[in-house]
Amino acid sequence: MAERGLKCDGGCLPDGEANKNAATLEDRLTRLLELHVERSTTLIALGGGVIGDIAGFAAAICQRGMPLVQIPTTLLAQVDSSVGGKTGINHRLGKNMIGAFWQPRAVLIDTAMLATLPDRELRAGLAEVIKYGAIRDVEFFAWLEANMPALLAKDGAALTHAIHRSCAIKAEIVAADEREAGERALLNFGHTFGHAIEAAQGYGEWLHGEAVAAGMVCAARLSERACGFDAAQTQRLVNLLAAAGLPTAPPKIARDRWLELMRSDKKVERGAMRFVLLERLVHAGTRAA
Repeated sequence: MAERGLKCDGGCLPDGEANKNAATLEDRLTRLLELHVERSTTLIALGGGVIGDIAGFAAAICQRGMPLVQIPTTLLAQVDSSVGGKTGINHRLGKNMIGAFWQPRAVLIDTAMLATLPDRELRAGLAEVIKYGAIRDVEFFAWLEANMPALLAKDGAALTHAIHRSCAIKAEIVAADEREAGERALLNFGHTFGHAIEAAQGYGEWLHGEAVAAGMVCAARLSERACGFDAAQTQRLVNLLAAAGLPTAPPKIARDRWLELMRSDKKVERGAMRFVLLERLVHAGTRAA
């Protein structure tokens, strides 16, 4: 790069939700300022969702905005966090409570990076893939039911199809509602419960995808009561999550603790908790409670 007149500097961030905090963000901002970055300097995030969220937030606020390129290396980051422009850090009072919308100039996905991904991380990413099928594409949901063994075996063709379809669904929704004023909220299916699970257990004890998996089952059960969602379809969702090796029930959390955590979620509106519920597979909507 030097022969082209380009300068490059790199640094490593600590991984894991426990490190997605203000201290890590400040450390990266300090390093960027020490390097005398300019508004035209491109920040490249190479890593999983935590790395992408922190680097993305740093790019959004340093110099009031720097170009960002995402190169996600985990399945969850490839199908979810690297796409859509959400960036942020956690706070002791809630997950992703401090952040900004900042769209990357490009997202570069190389499925070969998944070859060395630990099985638990792969399964966690599949939770978000399953979510897309549940809220938007019943044929994709059925494809996942038929091809889960291939996905777990890291079959290249299967992973490529799952990633491509997941990104297409998210991009379609985000294009219609970038800042989550309406339709984009559907992407939060299972997340109100899931974020509460992550906070209650301590960030990192349950991976994000694991918490979302259990959260989707909770949301489906609530959908049965509130929307008349077919219990057989809930079981279909449970079976697919189980086939992916994901949790299908939340940990034991006291009722008051559930309510405390969900009431502090950023999706609360006018003091009311809001849930993404299903009337049937691929027909989702938001409800206040």
